[in-house]
Amino acid sequence: MRILLTVIPITAALIIAACSPSQPSVPTAAPTAEASTTTTPAPGKSAPANPALGSPEWVAWVDKTLAISDDGHGPQPDTPAWEQAVNTKLGQEAPQAKPGTAEWQQAVDALLRTRVATH
Repeated sequence: MRILLTVIPITAALIIAACSPSQPSVPTAAPTAEASTTTTPAPGKSAPANPALGSPEWVAWVDKTLAISDDGHGPQPDTPAWEQAVNTKLGQEAPQAKPGTAEWQQAVDALLRTRVATH
């Protein structure tokens, strides 16, 4: 019984921590040339540092990570057809929020950052 009482709070804490949005610890300042180079990931390696959700950089990263437009043969990035293709690629993990909304973008970002970090 003691083990169960210990495991449940730890599990709950981990779930809450995983679902909580992270706040950047870097103070907001004017971007420098060095900072702008860190937002572009190495091919297939990691997510960009912190592009604004929905920004062209973020859309390009999602597109490349999921291979949506695959050499220009898929839907135009950041369109309803592209958002549907993102959901299709994510499969059962696809966010339940309406595609294109801030909540949808946040969920897609979190899913992809988790996938990139574990691969």
